[in-house]
Amino acid sequence: MKTQTLLLGQTLRFTGNPLSDPWEDTVRIDSDGAVLIEGAHIKAVGRAGDLRKAHPQATVKDYGDRLICPGFVDAHVHYPQTAIIASWGKRLIDWLNTYTFPEEMRLSDPEYARDIAGRYLDLTLANGTTTVCSFATIAPTSVDAIFEAAAARGQRVVAGKTCMDRNAPDGLRDTAQSAYDDSKALIDRWHDKGRASYAITPRFTPTSTPEQLAALGALWSERPGCLMQTHLSEQVDEIAWVKDLVPHARDYLDTYEEHGLVRDRAVFGHAIHLTPREIDRLADSGASVVHCPTSNTFIGSGLFDMAQIAARRIPIGLATDTGGGSSFSMLRTMAAAYEIGQLRGTPTHAAQLMWLATAGSARSLHLHDKIGTLAEGYEADISILDLASTPAIKQRSENAKNTWAQLFATIMMGDDRAISDVWVNGVRRG
Repeated sequence: MKTQTLLLGQTLRFTGNPLSDPWEDTVRIDSDGAVLIEGAHIKAVGRAGDLRKAHPQATVKDYGDRLICPGFVDAHVHYPQTAIIASWGKRLIDWLNTYTFPEEMRLSDPEYARDIAGRYLDLTLANGTTTVCSFATIAPTSVDAIFEAAAARGQRVVAGKTCMDRNAPDGLRDTAQSAYDDSKALIDRWHDKGRASYAITPRFTPTSTPEQLAALGALWSERPGCLMQTHLSEQVDEIAWVKDLVPHARDYLDTYEEHGLVRDRAVFGHAIHLTPREIDRLADSGASVVHCPTSNTFIGSGLFDMAQIAARRIPIGLATDTGGGSSFSMLRTMAAAYEIGQLRGTPTHAAQLMWLATAGSARSLHLHDKIGTLAEGYEADISILDLASTPAIKQRSENAKNTWAQLFATIMMGDDRAISDVWVNGVRRG
């Protein structure tokens, strides 16, 4: 029989989507909860006394009043930008040319790519993140590096070779044909191998010609089980650039749509400045969008309208957007999402923020049947939160009226010190 481990503590559980339905009806915290891990999966979730009685042979790990929650899911990142995170801010295009492109060229060196991939995943694990969806560089070895590093740690990772055949330095351009060929070979090597999933990855319309987008659309039709990830409507000057490059397009989304890149399993990062037609099309297509709040404020992109997108039931993920985002922490990212909601006049509750960082992001990546919630049969990716991790948080926690208030204080003020423990695929990594 597989080894069983029983985690005791407060448990955070979802029964629905708190962005679509009242959070009180869809999310709850059980103060005397437990999670039974058997092998790499969750065997049961329930009351501590009941599970202890039913599984006396299980090894017990008692976390006291700490919060047992799903591992965080970061739905849009650029792991090659790890070393340049928090570089002095400019507008998007300047930031890419000044920091991103020179650093991404360095990852053509397989040894450097392996170093950055391992460094990135260790930093995210320390922050309670157990799954990431990442862009690589144009170099296939950079894709191998992140999948290999994730496999060594047991992590679930979605990633893909970034494709660019225009408006990028010589060392970072491929072609429509090589993007197709390299991506196809990488899909065959990695997709659905272990905990790896592949995402076909044009960076964005300004760096992909129509010929390259068409080639990637054709590849996606051949490999429909993959995701497709790219950027959409991040900054107003970017949108104007797209209009100049593709003047016949109805809008930014149309530049992808005309090449078969807008459908279920498409994941669009940012999606801040959307037209009514784009919102309608996203809602009809089943595509997902990913909110990147620290990046949107750091680079000055704008304020994501979560309430409008959620009202259309478009799947929404949450992401750090390393390294345009200024933190590896999903706690900090949740705090930034709350602050943007306040500026929009639509503040989000702690229950909604936690859902976005776990089950919501998992849904946006079509992994919601595997990760993102504490439920029987799900992969045992679990983070343990200390709700009194620093003196400042502790004194607030002691005066909180309930656990939700304690959790909100940790979201707003917490960092990696709040991550008490992490379990990845049933293995303790904390």
